[in-house]
Amino acid sequence: MNQSKQPIDGAPEPRFDSENEVGHLPVLAEETLSALDPKLGQVYVDLTAGRGGHAALVAQRLGATGRVILFDVDAANLAYSAARVEAVSSIRPDTVHASFASVARELERMGVVADLVLADLGFASNQVDDPARGLSFMREGPLDMRLDPAAGMTAAHLVNTTSERDLADILQRYGEEPLGRKIAAKIVAARRDAPILHTVQLADLVRSAYGARAHTSRLHPATKTFQALRIAVNDELSALSAMLGSVSTAARRVHDGRPSWLACGARVAIIGFHSLEDRLVKQCFVDMRKNDLAREITDGALVSSDSESAANPRSRSAKLRAAMVGHSKMPEKL
Repeated sequence: MNQSKQPIDGAPEPRFDSENEVGHLPVLAEETLSALDPKLGQVYVDLTAGRGGHAALVAQRLGATGRVILFDVDAANLAYSAARVEAVSSIRPDTVHASFASVARELERMGVVADLVLADLGFASNQVDDPARGLSFMREGPLDMRLDPAAGMTAAHLVNTTSERDLADILQRYGEEPLGRKIAAKIVAARRDAPILHTVQLADLVRSAYGARAHTSRLHPATKTFQALRIAVNDELSALSAMLGSVSTAARRVHDGRPSWLACGARVAIIGFHSLEDRLVKQCFVDMRKNDLAREITDGALVSSDSESAANPRSRSAKLRAAMVGHSKMPEKL
């Protein structure tokens, strides 16, 4: 974990020459700005800084008296996003090289009370497009899938050491893959001859498990398998549950008039990309509303417009939900 305003060790010097250098388009940008409604002097916490797209937009509205805190498990992207925010605003962000599961502990240690919180649960385009990260079944690369390339087990380790039963459970639970058992059996049979170490190798195994269905499947046959393994490798749902628990606890403290890392009236926005994430976020916000801890800003989940979906296909599955903590006057729903 690293928290400072200093450059992150080992991170390359960022450049902002073009959108290609940025390497990522922030999804639901207008909707997110509308939900957060940044004001001069507020404190903004971006729990998934990525390439800094959302953070740069928000920072420009905070003015010189605003404060930005960026979290990310990817050190290179964290350094990049911090430099990008500083380049477009007068704010030099604080950076936290850690999972957003630690948000309560980190902000309390820093003495920060947040007015605005955003978590974009997708991963940055530069991560997907880098074959060395092993996140894409469309590109040949090592079967890695770690969002923090310097920590944790790889997908190759998981695929080659997990029992067939547990592997099937991972595919069914995190990928909602109906052929999870058949795919797991294929993987275990193949690894008896040689370890499965590359993305295309795994994708081909999944395609073979699909058989004739591969030709009629709406999604690439490996989509759900890769999603499941990525979630398992990075422990994504546990981290999301921990973060949402921290938000709920902070909202409870606000309700009770006790010190909290969230301000009364703080706006919390979360962008999910698949049903497992969105289900957890929706339930958290519903529970807070029922317990009078927060009020939902968005009327259900907001999705990308036809024009955004056409310009950025990765936005098609994005869903934005936002809530306001405490008893501030309720804005009109978006």
